[in-house]
Amino acid sequence: MATDTTRPSIYPALRYSDASGAISFLTTAFGLEEHQVHKGDRGEVAHAELAWHNGMVMLSSRGPEPSPFDTERVCLYLVVDDPDAHHDRAVAAGATIVMPLTDQDYGSREYAAVDPEGNVWCFGTYQPASG
Repeated sequence: MATDTTRPSIYPALRYSDASGAISFLTTAFGLEEHQVHKGDRGEVAHAELAWHNGMVMLSSRGPEPSPFDTERVCLYLVVDDPDAHHDRAVAAGATIVMPLTDQDYGSREYAAVDPEGNVWCFGTYQPASG
């Protein structure tokens, strides 16, 4: 089967101690959209997909046993049209800002915030081209 090059071909996958809480925070504070959530037998999030424009982030609950997929913290960069409005939404939802709105030398306007489990989410206008 050939890769569909009209769809994203990289999907970050995160693990959370409180995946349901993370989904609530990420949709409220950052505006990701819940695409699907599958619960396991114990009520944990077995697999979830949150959409962001034409991209997607996958996440799940950490299990009781250590796993090679528990990567601790990550840093993600998401492209936004209006970083100022996005920043204001995140602040209003209680997000902790770790880098204020900044105009970068490479032409991007961006900021960064952390989610409740310490992952860094950067939002800005920089959108590199592939290929």
